Amino acid sequence: MISLNTVSFFVPIQTALQEVETVLHTQAENGQPDLRAALEHLLSSGGKRIRPVVGLLTGQMLGAPHDKLITLAAAVEMLHTATLVHDDLIDGALLRRGMPTLNARWSPAATILTGDYMFARAAKLAAETDTLPLMKLFAETLATIVNGELTQLFASRGVISRENYNKRIYAKTASLFEMATRAAAMVSPVDETIVESMRQYGYKLGMAFQIVDDILDFTGEQETVGKPVGSDLLQGLVTLPAIYYAEAHPNDPDVLCLTGGCYTEQERMERLVQSIRGSNATSRSMHEARAFIDQALDLLKTMPEGEERQALEELAAYIVNRSI
Repeated sequence: MISLNTVSFFVPIQTALQEVETVLHTQAENGQPDLRAALEHLLSSGGKRIRPVVGLLTGQMLGAPHDKLITLAAAVEMLHTATLVHDDLIDGALLRRGMPTLNARWSPAATILTGDYMFARAAKLAAETDTLPLMKLFAETLATIVNGELTQLFASRGVISRENYNKRIYAKTASLFEMATRAAAMVSPVDETIVESMRQYGYKLGMAFQIVDDILDFTGEQETVGKPVGSDLLQGLVTLPAIYYAEAHPNDPDVLCLTGGCYTEQERMERLVQSIRGSNATSRSMHEARAFIDQALDLLKTMPEGEERQALEELAAYIVNRSI
């Protein structure tokens, strides 16, 4: 597996990414002291910064104005971080990337307000690009993410459905990747055909990214992934490996139990997790993720040649070869 420390797709945007970090760390300067400390904790907790990276690489490849691109990348990462704050509270997660979550240290009210503050700062950064279509895209993406969370809460537990799954991972992950690449192209001096191609690249990258995350939920080790193995299924959320297993073993008593609503029975769900780990469901899921990546790489063939395009190709390869 490829470690984040060994990848080279950061090279063309190292300086720009440092500028994004500076913008991010100034977002709570005038905030309440505890809020400033919380934001520092969140921004320093080991995030991969993949979303701003893909936006920066896209914009640099297409000739976007530098300052506007930095602001956009910071807005994307601030929005992403804000969603994680609320996600962890909703899921009751006490660890993320092996570190205590905000809600493990603070009350639900304080955690929600911190997330709200970060959403507001993300929106302000998006507005600072002075690009009305981009601001609309930003708002639409946030609405997609929230709607997806509500769907997951009310209409996804114990549901074995590819349509449900694809909609969930688009809302949860792919929509933000899609926004990052599309927005970077929108502020670049390119035509709508290029904007659409880069939107599709971001979408396919995001779909593959979440599928791999869902595979790692079964195949990774708790110390590496930062959460219990099979944690999604233990919450009743059916991801692609579980769908493949259920399609191949429709009469498995634990599968029938899952669809019957007894996903709260931890012993049975833990047994189902082990059954999925011992099957070919994860390898079949990886095949699907790689298909998305192949499609994403095809879209890059029409883009300007150079180190940014090469980095975007390397980033796509990293998505399906990572261990975290």
